[in-house]
Amino acid sequence: MSERYGIEIKNLRKEFGSKVAVNDISLNIKEGQLFSMLGVNGAGKTTTIKMLMGLSKPTAGDALIMGNSILTDLPKVKQISNFSPQETSVAPNLTVRENLDFFARIYGYDKKKADELAEDMIEKFTLQEVEKSKAKTLSGGWQRRLSIAMALISSPKVLFLDEPTLGLDVLARRELWRVIEKLKGKMTIVLTTHYMEEAEHLSDEIAIMVGGEIKALGTLEEIKKLTGKDNLEDAFISIAEE
Repeated sequence: MSERYGIEIKNLRKEFGSKVAVNDISLNIKEGQLFSMLGVNGAGKTTTIKMLMGLSKPTAGDALIMGNSILTDLPKVKQISNFSPQETSVAPNLTVRENLDFFARIYGYDKKKADELAEDMIEKFTLQEVEKSKAKTLSGGWQRRLSIAMALISSPKVLFLDEPTLGLDVLARRELWRVIEKLKGKMTIVLTTHYMEEAEHLSDEIAIMVGGEIKALGTLEEIKKLTGKDNLEDAFISIAEE
């Protein structure tokens, strides 16, 4: 049986004037996989995700999301994928439940179905204790959890998580990891991060990005073997310094 890919990236490139932010990257991400793009700020991770989501047009190249081109099938791409950005896109003056309900209505669900979906997300993400709280009063960890729940309202086949634990303390980060782990295998997930431990803990495969290019690609064990290092941090440093 041939390999099924959730995402196929083909020579994807993005230029901002004379600056090359993403330099002709190509890779395949298996359907149902949690794939991490690991790199420091400015490595090109967020720019790549924005192109895959249709939020930024590539300078060159293409990508297929579940077989749909980001150039020619963008409406379909947007229908089957969703995005939880670095900056949590929650409505600050709405409660947790109201945010979920509002997002469901944006996707065209009637009030009854929107209420059911909101309740389902509250249960899945254990948001009961904050469901009546306004989003602006939530801690960073709760806001990120809500943001991911909102991204799942549309039942996407592909989910993009851009630095999902950025700025969280270690306990909130670990709690969000548990939330993300429960999603593994249920959809294709692409996660960007600069936290080595996060990529090590969550990923099926990892791409190390440096200066807009993919410098290493594979499972954690494959990357350690490639670099001859015992852990991902040392492997990353050796690759970044080449």
